[in-house]
Amino acid sequence: MTTATKKKTAPAPPLPADTPVLASVPADGLPAQLNYLTRALKTPTIGRVWEDIAEQARDENWSHEEYLAAVLQRQLADREASGTTMRIRTAHFPAIKTLEDFNLDHLPSLRRDVLAHLATGMFVPKAENVILLGPPGIGKTHIAIGLGVKAAYAGYSVLFDTASNWIARLAAAHHAGQLEAELKKIRRYKLIIIDEVGYIPFDQDAANLFFQLIASRYEQGSVMVTSNLPFGRWGETFSDDVVAAAMIDRLVHHAEVLTLTGDSYRTRTRRELLGKNRATND
Repeated sequence: MTTATKKKTAPAPPLPADTPVLASVPADGLPAQLNYLTRALKTPTIGRVWEDIAEQARDENWSHEEYLAAVLQRQLADREASGTTMRIRTAHFPAIKTLEDFNLDHLPSLRRDVLAHLATGMFVPKAENVILLGPPGIGKTHIAIGLGVKAAYAGYSVLFDTASNWIARLAAAHHAGQLEAELKKIRRYKLIIIDEVGYIPFDQDAANLFFQLIASRYEQGSVMVTSNLPFGRWGETFSDDVVAAAMIDRLVHHAEVLTLTGDSYRTRTRRELLGKNRATND
């Protein structure tokens, strides 16, 4: 009579001597052990919610895998929310404005489908640009900030400033012999927003610096620009039609150009206020 030969399996490698073994931890010491592990793993949300979720899991008869997925989902959600807060803070928006707060009825020229597509942020990983052109006061900056906030929520780093401040930043770097390093630093941001192009004219040196900023991001990172001037008048702002043309060529090659028309918010608000005052007086 023969017996089947039992197949031997290689023993698992021993754990390091200092590896915690949860099975050996007394029941009253498990919370302290888990608190230590979540701190060591830098997962504070899990440390905060594991007990409540465990109670829910017991009540609803979850599997171990379902419980694990639940605590990891909470940790990920909090981490993403924290990352979004940080991205919005470091974007240096002058104020937090959202697309939801913008009254689109005042801009009939703005296509809703195009705005909805831009709000997804899908243009950012493609290094595409957005150009908002139109007269002062119609909400270009509001829309730009709103799209920037959407991009931050989508996980992309954003940096906002006015055109004059961008020039001042580049000029300071140039004078310090650090222009290339500064442009490289700016390229780390997936989206930069340049507000108010055309409000203040630039001399030739400033125009050349601005061109270098745009050229450094061509097909490398997204640029969003707001301007009160049509492209045909950018030569006035940059003191050189050739430089302006070269800049526009790079901006619009992969871009959504939105030419906006409508009443100024400030003018409309004043008109509505005057109308209310007349109605009250009557």
